[in-house]
Amino acid sequence: MPDQDIASRARALYEARAHGTPVAPFTDTDPTLGMDDGYAVQQELVRLLLADGDRVVGYKAGLTSAPMQEMFGVDTPDYGPVLASTVYATGTRVSPGSFISPKVEAEIVFRLGAPLKGPGVTTAQAREAVAEVLAGLEIVDSRIVDWRIGLADTIADLASNGAVVLGTPLTPPAGVDLRLTGMVFQRNGDLVATGAGAAALGDPYSVVAWLANTLGTRGVTLAAGQLVMTGALHAAVPMRAGDSFVAEFDRLGAVTLHVDGAS
Repeated sequence: MPDQDIASRARALYEARAHGTPVAPFTDTDPTLGMDDGYAVQQELVRLLLADGDRVVGYKAGLTSAPMQEMFGVDTPDYGPVLASTVYATGTRVSPGSFISPKVEAEIVFRLGAPLKGPGVTTAQAREAVAEVLAGLEIVDSRIVDWRIGLADTIADLASNGAVVLGTPLTPPAGVDLRLTGMVFQRNGDLVATGAGAAALGDPYSVVAWLANTLGTRGVTLAAGQLVMTGALHAAVPMRAGDSFVAEFDRLGAVTLHVDGAS
């Protein structure tokens, strides 16, 4: 992709984030755009956001389930940065007007206690590097109109990341297999989804290893203290004004999110 196209597409997403007005899918005008093109635009968009004073505090992995990969015709996850301005504590209230077309997903989140640099990081090494595990809710949002995203579109758009809400950090429970960790997800007191840790690439720790190895090919190290969001355990649920969401994880506790306004 020519540099001028990278810059113009990154600027379009930057303006969409700032003004809440989505843009047409880039893949509409150029269906040949692929994963590498998306990451080129993502890198330039991150540069613009960091110039405004934001900072990268971790990474999210997306497309970590087989059905999502099949939907996009890929056999690998994607990733995007987690920005400090988008991280909230459990119980937070958000304004629906801060997003364009938000949905909510529950997932397992890690905080690293040691750096990881790929390639060659194993799942066992990833597990050893994790210092904390947290129940998490991701608000996914698309700056692409009507969620009409191709693979390059969502990657360019920070892997459709809007915000993350984090539960209480815990030391990873000894002897607990996070693949088997169950989760129940409620909106306004109604059960709307269930899931288990194995939905994230078969093992949430495998997501950490995949991310470290993938970033390593781009010269990026996962740093101690950074967050790793391991991917949704269920289909995303639309977020509306007045909603309250609760995800309860076995052994990890609950995480809650409230949305301002009348439902």
